[in-house]
Amino acid sequence: MVRRPSLPMSGGCVCGRHRYTITVLPLTVYACHCADCQTQSGSAFGMSMPVARSGFRVTGAEDLGTHLRAAASGRTVAGRFCTTCGTRIFHEPSRNPPIVNVKPGTLDDTSWLEPMGHLWVDSAQRWVAPADGTLIYPGQPPAFDDLYRRFAAAMAARPPEPRAPSAGRMRGAPPAPGT
Repeated sequence: MVRRPSLPMSGGCVCGRHRYTITVLPLTVYACHCADCQTQSGSAFGMSMPVARSGFRVTGAEDLGTHLRAAASGRTVAGRFCTTCGTRIFHEPSRNPPIVNVKPGTLDDTSWLEPMGHLWVDSAQRWVAPADGTLIYPGQPPAFDDLYRRFAAAMAARPPEPRAPSAGRMRGAPPAPGT
């Protein structure tokens, strides 16, 4: 079962130049298997975590790089990244300006992450098997309402759990001695 994250959440890029804070629960978490997300992530899929823009603050946003691209869905997406280390931190979908899609792997505490659904599974690597019970879409879903409802129900069923001091990761910190 999905663990409810503690608020505020924080995260940032690998080098630590850009840090962000999220003060609201995300709308959902999902994995996208389209070719663009595979290329952008350098992996079998990309993950996204839509968050209300009003609850998302990033330091040095004016210094973030922007990469505009047409997504497989046909919409324009602005990928925002650190120009020092190249970490993709969030996307700004042109179709839904009140939302930012945070790349959840950039969170300090990723222990609670579990995708509610998988998009573009017709493009998924053959060895990827989404967990039983997740929502599956062969391409772009017509709407994200089911993903939002699934996440809201999972969050309502669980009280927030305090973070253990060792549960998080701090990017940009010097390596521990002996590593």
